[in-house]
Amino acid sequence: MNFSLGSDHAGFKYKEAIKTHILSLGHKIEDCGSFSEESVDYADFGHRVARNVESRKSDFGIVLCGSGNGINMTVNKHQGIRGALCWLPELAALARQHNDANVLALPARFIELETAMACIDAFINASFEGGRHALRIEKIPHGGSI
Repeated sequence: MNFSLGSDHAGFKYKEAIKTHILSLGHKIEDCGSFSEESVDYADFGHRVARNVESRKSDFGIVLCGSGNGINMTVNKHQGIRGALCWLPELAALARQHNDANVLALPARFIELETAMACIDAFINASFEGGRHALRIEKIPHGGSI
């Protein structure tokens, strides 16, 4: 699988560790930045990851910022992106299984690196279940039926 990774300064150290982990699993990485702990704007890097996933240059994205919220909001502005903010492996698995999430957002300042890695593994190893979940996902970009 091909992954795009992006973070702001708060997520930089985790991003670097995640990059090593994903490569060790045999996957490919495009590092969309940031490239240091110097203060930057999360949106710049979230948009890069989202564009790669949107265009199918990458199968999935992983994004990080301090709380995970800002960068997750950014990726979700892109049509066809389903970003999920997760802080437990169970949430990451469900994001794939029930929501067909294609971008995993992690809150770097609120979880341990071990937990972040467990979330990534759960996300990678889960598959979309389809069925009733597919019907629900189809309603996301169109406002639903109510």
